[in-house]
This record gives sequence, C-alpha cells and structure tokens, in this order.
Amino acid sequence: MISKRFLSTRFRLQGSVSNHLRRLSTPATMISVDDLNPAVLKVEYAVRGELAIKAEEFRAVLQDPKTASSLPFTKVVSSNIGNPQQKGLDQPPITFLRQVAALTEYPELMKTAKDAFPPDVIERAQELLTEIGSIGAYSLSQGVLFIRKSVAKFIEERDGYPSNPDHIFLTGGASPGVSLLIQMLIKPVTPNNPDPSGILIPLPQYPLYTGTLAQFSGTALPYYLDESNGWSTSPAEIEAALAQAKEKGVIPKALVIINPGNPTGALLDESTQEELVRLCEKHRLVLMADEVYQINLHRPKAAPFTSFKKIVRRLNSPIPLVSYHSISKGVTGECGRRGGYFELANFPDELVALVYKMVSVGLCSPLSGQIGVDSMVRPPKPGSPSYDLWKKETDATQAALASRTHTMATRLNALPGVSCVDSPGALYLFPSLYLPEKAIEEAKKLGKKPDEMYAMDLLKETGICVIPGSGFGQRPGSDHYRLSCLCPGVEEYVGALERFHLSFMKKYE
Repeated sequence: MISKRFLSTRFRLQGSVSNHLRRLSTPATMISVDDLNPAVLKVEYAVRGELAIKAEEFRAVLQDPKTASSLPFTKVVSSNIGNPQQKGLDQPPITFLRQVAALTEYPELMKTAKDAFPPDVIERAQELLTEIGSIGAYSLSQGVLFIRKSVAKFIEERDGYPSNPDHIFLTGGASPGVSLLIQMLIKPVTPNNPDPSGILIPLPQYPLYTGTLAQFSGTALPYYLDESNGWSTSPAEIEAALAQAKEKGVIPKALVIINPGNPTGALLDESTQEELVRLCEKHRLVLMADEVYQINLHRPKAAPFTSFKKIVRRLNSPIPLVSYHSISKGVTGECGRRGGYFELANFPDELVALVYKMVSVGLCSPLSGQIGVDSMVRPPKPGSPSYDLWKKETDATQAALASRTHTMATRLNALPGVSCVDSPGALYLFPSLYLPEKAIEEAKKLGKKPDEMYAMDLLKETGICVIPGSGFGQRPGSDHYRLSCLCPGVEEYVGALERFHLSFMKKYE
C-alpha cells in the first residue's frame, strides 16, 4: 500500500521551506498557521518543493561573484520541471505564435512594421482582433467563441468526430480546469453525506492531483502503473483500488488518466483505452483525460497517440469525459502564457451550465493564452508564407527531444543500480534506483526517503535539480527520480549524472 505520509500530502514546514517562510514573516504577526484552512497544510507539490527552493538558493550564490566559487559547479540545471523556455533549458519559441502574439498585443505594428511580418500572420492577427477587440478586455468567461470554434475544428480533424464549441472551456493552462472539476466532484462530508468522495489517480502521478484533492478535502484512490511493462496501465489494478475504496466507505467519483504519462512518458494503446472506458461505464465514473503531452511523441509510428474522445465516440459510450490540453507542453512550450482548454463530452446541459457558472467566478482566462491556444490548434497550412519555418522549427524541437530522451535512457540504463524505461512520449524519464543498504540506512538517520537524499546530494554536487520519486508516489520499497529531457548539452549533462551516480554508489558500497 502507498504510505500514509504520501496520501496525506502534508506540506512539510522544515529545512529550506521553513526558512523561506520565516523570511516572509514579521516579528509581531497578527496571523498564524492556526488561523488558516487546515486543508492548506495538507497540500504538497514536490515539483516546486524543497529541492526547487534549494536550487534557487544555489542560483543566487552563483550570481554573486563573491560567493560563486564556493560551489562545486558553475550553473544550476533545472531538470525538475517541464518548463521548456526556462532560462537554461531554452527551447526556441515558435516564430508564428510569437508574431501573432506581437501583432495582437500591439496592432500598430501592422502599420509601422508591416514588412517585418508574413502576410498570413497579419491576416491571422486581424482576424483575431476583429473577433476579440482589445486583448486588454475580458472575454466571455468560457473563452472567445471564435477560438473555441477553432479548438472544436482541431478536435474534429484529430478524432473524426464532431465537437461542440459550447462544451469547450478556455483556461489558464490545463491545471485550473483540473482543479475546477475536482472541486465540483468532491462532496463535503456532512451528517447527511457521511461517505468521503475519492478520485482514482495513477502512481506515479503529477502531484497536481494529490495537491488539489488535499485542497478540497477529497480522498486519493491510488492505482499503480506497471514499471515492468513500460509503465502500462492495468484495468485490474484499478479494479483492485475500487474494491479497497468500497471497503473503506469512499465513493469513487472519477478516474484520472495521464496520457502520455507524467512522470513516466508511457502511452496507452487503444485496446487498453477501450477497457478503461468500459470500466468507467461499469462503475459510473467520470473519466478525466490529461492529454497535455499528446504532441510529444518520440516514436510516433510505433507508439502513436489516440485521444479518449475518439475512443468514447467510437464505442458510443455514455461516460462523462473531460479532456485537457495545453500550450505549455508539446512543441509550443509557452508555459508562462497560461493557455489551455478542456472539453466536456456526455455532460448534460445543466452540468455544462454549472461549469460555466464556476468559471465565471474567475472572469476569464488570459487573452494572450487564448490566442496562444488558437495558434496551437491552427498552425500555418502547407503552402502559406509561414509554413516552411513553422515546420522546420517544430521538427527540430521534436527531433531534439526524441534524441535526448533516447540518449539519456540508454546512458542511465548502463549505470549500476539504475533501470530506466525509454519513454515514447512526454518530456521526462523516471529511472528506478537500486541503492546500497548503507545509503538507505543513512537516509533513515537523516529522516529522509532514500531518493530524497540521493536527489539532494545530486543537486549539491552537480547543480542538477531533479525530483525524487517519492514526490510522485511509487510502490513501497522502490526509489526513483524524475528528470526532464529538455536540457541541452546532453553529453555534459548526462556525464555529470553518471559521475555523481558512480561516486554515490562507491561511497555507500
């Protein structure tokens, strides 16, 4: 079973995190932790937790000429997060998207710098501005209808089935949509409703899900992915998790599937997807399909992506489906622009209306993000002035990610005490560590998980920031870490990983 410590997802106020909070406090405060909603204390988000905070402290040390030489490395490598355009990772932005963004931000450029922009970019910007007006104004809470129609057309062309723009919601990245649906599905425990609500989540999983469940006092119902079979999803494992939920009196409300997987990069085959849809029918579950990495395919012919929308429509299934996509990943990589969408399928109109009411509380998602979504789902067409450059840029990014992923997996698998699935999708690897007993004992003395100690030592000695597997959930007794495949300079990067690992293993042999 998963440890109680992980399921509680407690935000540990210790070490660097505690010091960070102290710096924000004042000597004579009129508010304390005891004054807060207790759910806040249960939220944990490892991707930006203790290691990420320590990495930023090291970054500040390196920026000061007086202290830079005190560290055994010259730069911090942010391999802890899928943030493609972050400084140091430097995935090039797509020119077409940035040009459209520039003209919608400052339309005057269409007059003063017209020759600097291809005709199709100007045409796209004019089209969007005609529909939107100023991007400094609110849009409809659901998002600009014109852009939602573009998303619907993208979905139809991808899947071969119609999509209703009135069932599409533009969001500030995928995360707000995930939080909103979890918030709406989790029913509070009351005398009239004594049984807690739960959501089935994969382990390992992106900690957005456990963090959001903690925030809304929901129960995480974990099911383990099969590492020995390429991190595949087992319907039998989900059935076992459902049986355990029933024994504990927890009402399962939804099944989360991350495809391609985060942190594993695994891709579902269509037969497994069909089984999962039937499972949701059997248990009356909402299917939450996190598909934000659908463009990140390293072997697209051998391991293609199929959306759950396509499977649900092909099976004529009645299950409620929520599908998520984002401009933060793929080859777009525009995390800071905060653009994404979710589509509702098989939701009755009264529930769609309630979702609209809830998103209205936040007024609307950023217009720059909505425009980014339009550029993602409506790229330049073959033969248009911008197409050749767009194709060159996107192909180069895809090739770089595929090459780095394969190189890193191959080199990691050659190390003693490491095994790593060469993931067919997403932006990460999730290698397994088989650490010496002395290392495990040392971690116990320090009050840490073995992979937490390993990751912190890696950061302190090389400047490479990864996230321990315990932050994503893993089978008891196993150790992993997640690292991003976004890092340029693979030879230098992997070389540092190799040297550290060999030294670590020798130290504790």
